[in-house]
Amino acid sequence: MTIPHHEQRSLFGEILDWMLTPLLLLWPVSLVLTWLVAQNIAGKPFDRALEYNVRALAQLVTISDQRAQFQLPLPARELLRANDADTVYYQVLGTRGEYLSGEREMPLPPKEEALEPGEVRVRDDVVHGDEVKVAYTWVKLPLPGAKPALVQVAETLEKRSLLATEIVKGVMLPQFAILPMAVLLVWLALVQAIKPLHQLEERIRARKPDDLSPIEAQAVPLEVAPLVHSVNDLLLRLKDSIATQKRFLADAAHQLKTPLAGLRMQAELAQREGASAEELKQSLRQIGRASIRATHSVNQLLALARAESSGQAMPRQVCDLAELTMAVVRDCVPRAIEKQIDLGYEGTQPGTESGQLAGNPTLIKELIRNLVDNAINYTPSSLSQPGVITARVLTDPFGKTLMLQVEDSGPGVPEVERELIFQPFYRALGTEADGTGLGLPIVMEIAHQHNATVSLEPTHPGQTRPGARFSVRFWASSSEAAPA
Repeated sequence: MTIPHHEQRSLFGEILDWMLTPLLLLWPVSLVLTWLVAQNIAGKPFDRALEYNVRALAQLVTISDQRAQFQLPLPARELLRANDADTVYYQVLGTRGEYLSGEREMPLPPKEEALEPGEVRVRDDVVHGDEVKVAYTWVKLPLPGAKPALVQVAETLEKRSLLATEIVKGVMLPQFAILPMAVLLVWLALVQAIKPLHQLEERIRARKPDDLSPIEAQAVPLEVAPLVHSVNDLLLRLKDSIATQKRFLADAAHQLKTPLAGLRMQAELAQREGASAEELKQSLRQIGRASIRATHSVNQLLALARAESSGQAMPRQVCDLAELTMAVVRDCVPRAIEKQIDLGYEGTQPGTESGQLAGNPTLIKELIRNLVDNAINYTPSSLSQPGVITARVLTDPFGKTLMLQVEDSGPGVPEVERELIFQPFYRALGTEADGTGLGLPIVMEIAHQHNATVSLEPTHPGQTRPGARFSVRFWASSSEAAPA
């Protein structure tokens, strides 16, 4: 069988990726935004220069012989002369739209645009195939019924592009040096920030194998504190589990020591000199009873260990509680007859849909057997006053619960001992019944594994023999089994 290998991820690498990836992606976005802002900044002074030139040319529009005239003096010509980078165009049209001076083929402003005389505006346009910025204004002349004259000045965009490029270079070039420094600083900061994890690892590695004390949560970052609390909770549960195991082993050793000591003593008695045949048989009978008790103790210990370690890993299926109960009752009838006890079953019949539950049939059968065995052990019986034990399965279709009851006519359990009897190896005081004190703890553990509850109450309150009724409530499940 090949175990799939999953590549181990690096927390350091993932955090570094998440920090550097946005930084590297935002850099080209920053470059584009800087270029757009630089173009806007670079265009403003040149737009103002165009507006100034338009106003200067508008002042040169005059009236002569009731007609608009325009004369461009030499200083103004020098002003409009193009430099090495850009070409400057101008155009002056009269009140009737006639050409007065400048470039003949310059495009006109939009006709739908309402512009007050003397107001200067700037637009984007094309002259001789070149993109230009055009500043224009309408000049109101003192002629009756005459339309305003038009003055336009256009300039190509080379100087603007050159200035925007210089601004971008001035802003972005330092970032080529800053970006690697930022990456280095992020890496160093992350190394420093992750140090508490390495310190926590060193503290855990330095612990002794038997040191299950909680890890100090105050010395770790806030984000790591929930993990430390979870580990501390695990250590606490592990410490309790180890303590329970130690106590269980000590109690088990003590419980097994009595029958083993009896075996050794009876074996020594059987080997003594001068022992009669009857004494030898008596010793052998004692050895047989002691071995039966030891075997029963071992079986009970194994059953308790199996119940405690089953958990969710045990296979589960739909079980018929009535059928399992009747099977246990049939198995226990010979022992009940031997003790002159009336053992019977009543309640839901096998095969009833409402009498089914999802669980492990082996463990549930062990639970029922321990309850019936416990009742047989602690119920006194005689020919004149026979004991009565009844196993019962009841269903509640409305509450979707299923209840197992085992009641007897024995001396009952005093109220002060009703919780103690579910502890391992506890034996009710004042009884001579043979047992290990593990049956009811096994019942409690198996019920816990099946999310069931166990309760105890007297069968006949107030009587000399009040008896005991053990009730186990399960959740009924007739449609599907719990997952294995």
